[in-house]
This record gives sequence, C-alpha cells and structure tokens, in this order.
Amino acid sequence: MKKFLIVGLGNIGSQYANTRHNIGFKVLDALAEKEDLVFETQKLGDLTTYKFKGRTFILLKPSTFMNLSGKSVLYWLTKEKIPLENLLIITDDLNLPFGSLRLKIKGSDGGHNGLKDIQDKLQTNKYNRFRFGISDKFGKGRQVDYVLGEWSNEESEKLTERLEKSIELIKSFGTAGINNTMNTFNGK
Repeated sequence: MKKFLIVGLGNIGSQYANTRHNIGFKVLDALAEKEDLVFETQKLGDLTTYKFKGRTFILLKPSTFMNLSGKSVLYWLTKEKIPLENLLIITDDLNLPFGSLRLKIKGSDGGHNGLKDIQDKLQTNKYNRFRFGISDKFGKGRQVDYVLGEWSNEESEKLTERLEKSIELIKSFGTAGINNTMNTFNGK
C-alpha cells in the first residue's frame, strides 16, 4: 500500500482558525469533514488517516506553529517511512490570485517562513507543494495583517468550491501522480 504525507500549514489556536495563512489546515479540515475523519493530537501535530483507492493518506496539521513546521514534517516522514516524493505541503500564496491552485515539484520558499523551515529541516527544496492563492490585495506595509486576517465575505462565499477542488487535487496527487495532477489542476 502506498503511503502519502499530506501536510496542511497553519497556526494552532482559535484566533488563527479562519485566517488566510491557515488555508493548509482549512483544506485538511474540509477533507476530514467530507470523509468523517477525526484528527487526534499526537507528537508535533494533529493527525488522521484517510484510505482511498489502495492509498493511505496521513493528514498532518503541525502543532509547532507555521514558522517551525519543518520539525513536524521531518518527524512524521521518518516515523512513517514515507519517501520524499510522497510528501505534499499545502500552503497559502500571496503571489497567486484568490482561490487559484498551483502544484509544484520543487521551488524556493518565496519568503514563506513555514516553507523556509521545511526546506531547512529536509535539506532540500525538492518537495511537492500545493500553493493556494490568497492574492495580494493589501496596502504597503500591511502584509502581516492581511495574511493573518480573516477571509472577506466575497472570499468566504467562493471558498467552499475551492476547498472541494483542493480535495480533488489531493486525491489525484496520490492516485494519478504529480505530473497528471499538475496538468489537471494548475491554474484552475
């Protein structure tokens, strides 16, 4: 049976629950809700397991706070003996329009501290990342407030459909492979 580690980046605590920066947690929560899965608090994160078409998806929401996510990712990759190519990190991206999806095999951290820590702990930038666009509609010097701000009413209305599409992307990643998934979902 093939195993995958699907990591949603976010910050723990109710004050962050509905913020743009927590889209990784929100995507995994949507998948868990749809499939009646329950997260359990374990070492360095909340986890649940989803089985689909002969694959096992270990869903991880690190409890280390966003900027220290690498420790949790490395621990669970090692503990579950999951190869690096079966890792998928879900993160927010300011450089993409709201709701756009982009899957990449490698890349820079793009100034994202969570990705920076993962890259540091894994000692490589060659890991799969699923970037969810949150747009860059903020004024000069307001980036932190925007990222840690809650979704606008307009964004919230569109979020349900975008979360559904994100769940499809995760399933495709595990069953159809990264290249087919990129062709199907990137920019959609």
